[in-house]
This record gives sequence, C-alpha cells and structure tokens, in this order.
Amino acid sequence: MNKITDLSAAFTSSDISDQDIVRQRTLKASIGCAGVGLHSGHKIRITLHPAPENHGIVFRRVDLDGQPLFPARYDGVIDTQLCTCLGDRDAGIKIGTIEHLMAALAGSRIDNVLIDIDADEVPVMDGSSAPFNFLIDCVGIEEQDAPRQVIEVLKPVEVEYKGCTARIEPSHGFEVDFEIDFASKAINNQRMSVKFDDGVFVANIARARTFGFLHEVEAMRSMGLARGGSLDNAVVLSGDEVMNEEGLRYDDEFVRHKILDALGDLYTAGKQLQGKVTAYKSGHHVNNLLLKALFADASAWRLAPMRKSALHAVETPVLATA
Repeated sequence: MNKITDLSAAFTSSDISDQDIVRQRTLKASIGCAGVGLHSGHKIRITLHPAPENHGIVFRRVDLDGQPLFPARYDGVIDTQLCTCLGDRDAGIKIGTIEHLMAALAGSRIDNVLIDIDADEVPVMDGSSAPFNFLIDCVGIEEQDAPRQVIEVLKPVEVEYKGCTARIEPSHGFEVDFEIDFASKAINNQRMSVKFDDGVFVANIARARTFGFLHEVEAMRSMGLARGGSLDNAVVLSGDEVMNEEGLRYDDEFVRHKILDALGDLYTAGKQLQGKVTAYKSGHHVNNLLLKALFADASAWRLAPMRKSALHAVETPVLATA
C-alpha cells in the first residue's frame, strides 16, 4: 500500500468509543458564487457540491473537454510562486489561488466536496476566506457516517528554504505558531499562535485579507499578472503606509492572513493534520515542502480517528500575539 496516495486505506481500528469519534462532513446542498480572478482579471464562477464519504476535496474544470478532476493534494501542486496551484503541467492545465477556499473548508471541517470551476484560478473575492465561509453557512453542513481521520504527527519534521522555515511536531490538536518580519513599519515583526479549536478560524482568522506592496503589484502587472487585484480584494502597502481607505481589519491582519494561507496550504495533506506547526516567514512553497518532507518519512506520521475531545469549542478563543 502506498501511504501517501492511499491514505484512507491505512485507517485501522482503535480503542476509542464510538461516541468520541468525529464524523466526516460535507455540504447539505450545492451553492456557487462568481468573482474576479486575481491574476487574470476575468469573471470566474465556482460551485461547491456535496460529496460522498471519503471523496475528499476535488476540483473539476468544467470549462475543459472531459471536465478533468484535480484532487486538492500536495502531490498535485505544480506551482507555488504566487499562490498554491494544482494542475497538470504537461497538459497545460492549472487551478490557482486555491488556498483561501481550502482554508475555509479546513476551518469548517469540511472533508468531502466537489468544486466546479470554469477558469484557471479560484476567484479572489475580498482577498480573505470569509466569502467562502459565508457560502458554507448559507447551505449548512451535513454530518456523514464515516469516521473522520487525522494525520497524526509522530515526530518533528522541519524544512528550510532561503531563510524561511517551517516545522511540525506532535500535539494533541492542530496549532500554528507563525512569525513574519518585514522592513515596512506598517507590518514590522508580527507573531501569532492559534490552536484551531472549533470556531476559532471563522471568528479570528477568516476575514484577514491577502496583502502586497504597490511596487510588487506594478511589477506583476507588467508581466500580465495581478490584473484583477485592487484595494477591494487586497491590502496594498506603499512603503510604510496602508493605501486602503478603510484601513486594516485587525492590527495584526498580516500575520493572520499568513496563518490563513498556511491552513489552506496544509489542508492539501488530504486530511487535517494533528500537530503543531511553527513557521518563520513561510509561504506557499515552504508549506508544500513541509508536507513533502512529512510524507517522505513513513515513521513521522500515522492515520488516526479524530476524537471529539480534540475539538474543544470555546466562545472566546485564546490567541497569543506579540
């Protein structure tokens, strides 16, 4: 059995009670939306459909002949330069900017969904995950019969790329400790630690928007990219100043968005991770490298049923910032 490509087959029974097992979840009904592609500037439509147990999260390019399917898996990622991009490099097919939608699904504990998309990138919406969480709230969540599995981290795994690092180690639930460091005084050094109990993502992370610097946007546009980017779907900085008239949604919106991106990227593991992630200046590439390193070591992880005791839903989640 290939542990990387056939995770569901690795599930084994355990001694936990049936009442303590968390079940898989999908949507109660189909729902869609339309928005602008961050890089193409084109109008794009996506539709989220309920999916059966053990289906996973799968994208379907409905605008192409044969409507090819692309499971949202780390080993199907073909580009991480500006976003996390699934696809088939040989066929010239891609689906970019999946991370905000993936984070919304991870934060809502959605295991199984089929996503129809009619272009090569997920619409950017307002630059956060909140619009996708709104879609999920509109149709509701359906609990399924099959047990939900987590990828339990058994020993530390760490990667480094050009001074950016990411490490994952054993933990009871799923935690992210993220630090960023920018020369711009609008950002400076920000750090946040989040334990993803039920409800924490939607309440504290989902609304954090993507961000970039004006000179970077101008450079990308000269290369035919970022054609859909605007102050309506990103926080844009010019030197030490935030250009958005409404300002920031959080004082530390930048590190919150980095955590959002990491959650979406790491959900391409195929299942939720059970472990603590510590990251310094990590991005899409390093997040993907971390998953590759984890699954390359068969002794570093195992599949386990998710316990209800690991959810710990709280009304006032504890967030640590510095």
